[in-house]
Amino acid sequence: MALVPMRLLLDHAAENGYGIPAYNVNNMEQILSIMQAADETNSPVILQASRGARSYAGENFLRHLVLAAVETYPHIPVVMHQDHGNSPATCYSAIRNGFTSVMMDGSLEADAKTPASFEYNASVTAEVVKVAHSVGASVEGELGCLGSLETGAGEAEDGHGFEGTLSKDQLLTDPDEAVAFVEQTQVDALAVAIGTSHGAYKFTRKPTGEVLAISRIEEIHNRLPNTHLVMHGSSSVPQEWLDMINQYGGKIPETYGVPVEEIQKGIKSGVRKVNIDTDNRLAITAAIREAAMKDPSNFDPRHFMKPSIKYMKQVCSDRYQQFGAAGNATKIKQIPLDEFAKKYASGELSAKTKGAVAV
Repeated sequence: MALVPMRLLLDHAAENGYGIPAYNVNNMEQILSIMQAADETNSPVILQASRGARSYAGENFLRHLVLAAVETYPHIPVVMHQDHGNSPATCYSAIRNGFTSVMMDGSLEADAKTPASFEYNASVTAEVVKVAHSVGASVEGELGCLGSLETGAGEAEDGHGFEGTLSKDQLLTDPDEAVAFVEQTQVDALAVAIGTSHGAYKFTRKPTGEVLAISRIEEIHNRLPNTHLVMHGSSSVPQEWLDMINQYGGKIPETYGVPVEEIQKGIKSGVRKVNIDTDNRLAITAAIREAAMKDPSNFDPRHFMKPSIKYMKQVCSDRYQQFGAAGNATKIKQIPLDEFAKKYASGELSAKTKGAVAV
C-alpha cells in the first residue's frame, strides 16, 4: 500500500471517538519504534517531520525511511506530515517530496518568529489548501500562537516559535475567529492554542485551568463540531524518564508536561491529532545515558540505539492505547491521494460550519 492522506485517519478517529498521536521523526530508530508500537497495538500512524528534520536527515533519506515503513507494515495506514510549514513554498516542496499532509502554520509570518495577522494567516493557508487538495493531500492550519500562559513566552521547535512575550489573548485561539478561519481556508484540521508549548519546560507546576485551557477546546468544538482539532506541544514529560536521565548524569530541572488525562478530555471535545516529540526524545536520551553508564567500554552504536528503540516504543504504545487509537489500524480502508483529490473537487469534503457562530 501507499501513504494515505491524513484526512482519512482523522475522519475515522472522529467517527469512532479517539485521538491519534502524531510523532516527529528524524531517523530510522524513531520510525522503527513508532511502527513496532503501531503494529503491536494495531494503531494508525502519523509520522511528521519539521523543516529541521528534513534538513537533518535529507529529503531522500527521510522519504525512503518512511516508504520502508509502509512496505514493511502494509496493513497499517501511514501518513507523512509536514509539521509547522512556515510558508506555502515549504508546503509545496513537502508535497513534491511525497508528503501526504502538510501544516501551513500561518500563525507566524514566514520568518517563523513574528506573530501574523488573522488576514495573513487565512490568506496563506487558503492558498496551500487549494493546491494541496487538488492533489489529494490534507492540510492542517493553526490559529493562535503556541506559548506559555504562565510567562507569555514561547519555545522554538527547530527554529519555529515566536520571540518575546505575547498577551493571553494572543496565546489562546478565539472560538469565533476559528469559525471564520475554517470557513475561509477549508482546512482539514485546526491546531488550537490553549497554553501548551514545545519542549520539555512547559509548566513550572502541575497544570490547572489557569495555564492549560482545555475548556477553550470545548468552546471551539461547540462552535465547530465537524472540524478536527489538533493539540500541539502535548508531551506529558513523564517523571520516570527525567529521573533516569538525571540518575545517569543528566541535569534536567523539575518540569511538568501535559497530563494524559487532560489530553483525554480534549479528545472527548474533538481533538483528533495530538503532537508528541519531547516524550520520545526523553525516552531515547534516558536509554542512551543508561547504556553508556552501565557499559562505559562499549563503542558499538547499536548498544545505545537498541534500548532507545525499546524505550521510545514503550512511550508510543502507551499513547496509542491511552488515546484510543489502538485496535483501529486494520479497520481503516486505505484510500490513495488520487481518490481524495476527486472527493475534494466534488465538494464532498468541504468544511461543515453551518450553524456555527462566526465573527
